[in-house]
Amino acid sequence: MNMVVGRPRTFDIDKALDRALMVFWRKGYEGTSLADLTNAMGINRPSLYAAFGNKEDLFRRVLDYYSQRHMAFIGDALNQPTAWSVADHLLNGAADMLSDPGTPPGCLMVQGALSCGDNADCIRREMITRRAVGEAAIRERLERARSEGDLPANAYPADLALYLMTVIHGMSVQAASGATHDELRRIVKAAMRSWPKQGSVYQKNGYR
Repeated sequence: MNMVVGRPRTFDIDKALDRALMVFWRKGYEGTSLADLTNAMGINRPSLYAAFGNKEDLFRRVLDYYSQRHMAFIGDALNQPTAWSVADHLLNGAADMLSDPGTPPGCLMVQGALSCGDNADCIRREMITRRAVGEAAIRERLERARSEGDLPANAYPADLALYLMTVIHGMSVQAASGATHDELRRIVKAAMRSWPKQGSVYQKNGYR
């Protein structure tokens, strides 16, 4: 008698990463246990270790997945034709992402870095480094805008990039505390009212 042997079930990496992401996003790195992860991902510990390594390795994979799936608005913003539209797309994209009803509120990169203790200092530093890379990309785009005459010559791209990141981080905290999409949009409008436009006066007001 011929026996038909079924093919082994394929392991969907993206689905597993998405489930792990939701757990880390809700509970934070330190608040997430291996049991939380294996239950959510539908695999046992040996399978988790074989596919992703340890918890720290998995979290780094999750951060990459998070950046690709939920932070794509940053790349879209940087490709906008003017500095004003870069800032506008960046802040509104963040407001949309932070208040998406299909995901936990707030930002994994911000919340995770704030909640990490000494035992997870390497993870905290990892997220700080990744945020710094994002800020540097914004700064470089604004430096190009100034060199092209799209920003006033006396604007400070580094300060403007830090300003945008600070607004986004603040919105993340507000979203995690229950702020609605409309409330985040109002924050964006308030922030954009202070954005320098070519031909306007932009001064440091003694802060340097």
